[in-house]
Amino acid sequence: MHMNLAKEQPPPVAQIGIRQFQPGDAAAFRRLNEEWITRFFRIEPKEELVLADPQGTILDMGGRIFFATAGERCVGCCALIRLRDKEFEVAKTAVEPSYQGAGIGRRLLHAAIAEGRNAGAQRLYLETNHVLTPAIRLYESVGFKHLDANRIIPSPYERADVYMELILV
Repeated sequence: MHMNLAKEQPPPVAQIGIRQFQPGDAAAFRRLNEEWITRFFRIEPKEELVLADPQGTILDMGGRIFFATAGERCVGCCALIRLRDKEFEVAKTAVEPSYQGAGIGRRLLHAAIAEGRNAGAQRLYLETNHVLTPAIRLYESVGFKHLDANRIIPSPYERADVYMELILV
């Protein structure tokens, strides 16, 4: 039997499904986020709570979590965290490194924006870090604008230094 040792190529983006959180997805949510966070930063205390209990900290509070799937495997995720009436934070967006660059993050973001609109949101908000240039470019490309310094509310995350919003009305 011949073993192919070449790196497996991700499937075309058309074969990637997008779906909402299902029971049993908490481990994939943690895995996807820990991978990118620990590659660039460190897991912060507030984050540990969210990663340990996405059901209680996001879903039970009126939020949503989306997954990109390749077959049965979750290869990307994006959360919509309810901040207040008519306002959500786009957070915990991750795509497995071998699947990056195929438009999966964009599809997850579009799903989150559409769901925000469906939920009556007037504003989507996000925080990121300046080193995550591809992510910032993606957010800008779908219409997120950088907040003026005087409108920034300090983040519970030490790494946050870029603040953006998308007005949906």
